[in-house]
Amino acid sequence: MINKIADSVAQALSGIQDGSTVLIGGFGTSGIPGELIDGLIEQGARELTVVNNNAGNGDTGLAALLKTGQVRKIICSFPRQVDSWVFDDLYRSGKIELELVAQGNLAERMRAAAAGIGAFFCPTAYGTELAKGKETREINGKHYVLEYPIHGDVALIKAEKGDRWGNLTYRMSARNFGPVMASAAKFTVATVHEIVELGELDPESVVTPGIYVSQVVKIERVATQAGGFKKAA
Repeated sequence: MINKIADSVAQALSGIQDGSTVLIGGFGTSGIPGELIDGLIEQGARELTVVNNNAGNGDTGLAALLKTGQVRKIICSFPRQVDSWVFDDLYRSGKIELELVAQGNLAERMRAAAAGIGAFFCPTAYGTELAKGKETREINGKHYVLEYPIHGDVALIKAEKGDRWGNLTYRMSARNFGPVMASAAKFTVATVHEIVELGELDPESVVTPGIYVSQVVKIERVATQAGGFKKAA
């Protein structure tokens, strides 16, 4: 019987090794798998390459992971925001390596990994610093830059509902990079707020099929100060 439900975050992340490339979902503060990031900090894997849309906010989540010194390199689109002081300090002191990737290219490079594409030519970044050192080619009168896939050893994503086979649905903008990251990684861990029985998820609503998911962990919604629940994306 297929059952991908893990008893705990620690159990789901136990196999992550030093030097892994970890794809972490999230767009700004939407859809960040905070419990999995905290679990990765506790698990202790080091020399990581992290792929995310940005480089952390404030002192929590991805920023907290960077602060531990466990991350050797980050690949992202928006490393500098008003509250990205953790990354700024690490980068300016030479303690972390940055690979800056245009947002569309970031998604496409992971999609290429999932599709088994060896490399692709893209017009984005031609003639800029981001194309420096990369192969370029003129095709039908237009200039292109050669880009390579981003393969993940592990993907950490946040979903809304899942079943024991690993089929996932998402809540609005919390979806963001989750589906493409799950398909580009060898091992995917997803948090969900609700685990349902097989057959309860409408097949037309399943965004990430279970074939791309290795472990599912149920987490509680974050309680607000008013005693309710914050259905944060």
